Amino acid sequence: MLARKRTSVTDFNFHLVLVTKYRKEIFTTREKHDNMIAILKKIAENKEVTISHIEVMPDYVHLMISFPPKLAPSDVVKSLKGTSAREWFKQFPETKKLLWGGHLWTGSFFMSTVGNISKEIVAEYIENQMQKDIKKDR
Repeated sequence: MLARKRTSVTDFNFHLVLVTKYRKEIFTTREKHDNMIAILKKIAENKEVTISHIEVMPDYVHLMISFPPKLAPSDVVKSLKGTSAREWFKQFPETKKLLWGGHLWTGSFFMSTVGNISKEIVAEYIENQMQKDIKKDR
């Protein structure tokens, strides 16, 4: 999705996977599933993050997100994980006992860029720029 600002147009999309600590199955009911979606959407809205796709599984969450380039990906993830855990434990304090140490998310995450074109196509485009200029001059 193109994000148009006064001085830029961007198309940053990321696939993010958050995994529960020790892969414990926490989001096991429709209520828990729906609440985690609502929590993540509310955080995203407050942090200039757009969630275009989301799926909550019993022990992990898949998201496709975009955000302005002024935000660091690691800061976005930190906000999503930290705030969602606090909100989650307010709503479902009993789940904290299921998690050793009381942490909802594992300390790591998976994030990958998602684009409309491959890096190979971009590389070929850049490499062929000189050839296009030479042909124009003839």
